Amino acid sequence: MTEILDCQEPLGRSEAIAAAARAVQGGSVVVVPTDTLYGVGADAFNPAAVADVLAAKGRGRNMPVPVLVGSWATLDGLMTFVLPDTRRLIEAFWPGGLTLVVEHAPTLAWDLGDARGTVAVRMPLHPVALELLAETGPMAVSSANRTGMPPPITAQEAYAQLGEAVSVYLDGGTVPVGQASTIVDLTGEVPKLLRQGAITLDELRHVVPSITGL
Repeated sequence: MTEILDCQEPLGRSEAIAAAARAVQGGSVVVVPTDTLYGVGADAFNPAAVADVLAAKGRGRNMPVPVLVGSWATLDGLMTFVLPDTRRLIEAFWPGGLTLVVEHAPTLAWDLGDARGTVAVRMPLHPVALELLAETGPMAVSSANRTGMPPPITAQEAYAQLGEAVSVYLDGGTVPVGQASTIVDLTGEVPKLLRQGAITLDELRHVVPSITGL
């Protein structure tokens, strides 16, 4: 049975997050507020659960699911080597609205879709998301909308699109940004902007001047 749990009051938030963590650890799909949009996600290391995330969105494996992490240090465990530009961007914008596409360690036992050895990873600036990630570890999380539909900024908007495909919805109220994260590809010789969102190209270039635009 699907649950919508209120995380807006401290008293109920810990119980709601614990329920969502149990769902994730049990292989279920949950919806969580982030600083940019509401996301739908599951345990990044459970291929069946990640497939359920793709199915809930009506998305194929050709659009791999990004990963959310709860700390800077987590990225060190996901990559063989963290490049200096990657480190600079992390220190400047994490937690926050910046997604980084990097080459992940080949030994990782996950299946996020047809990612060809790369992963789009972000650390969100939202207490509910960070508290959940502290309990679950890395989660495969995409915007909580059906493909082609507007991404939601409330739990109710997410439920209207995903319904019973999700086990637990964490309601953190309206998200503060309401805009998708900016995406930078760090897998080539020169960092490349793939999508401008919550963070502008000028802000990025202040930290890494070599980033190319769209």
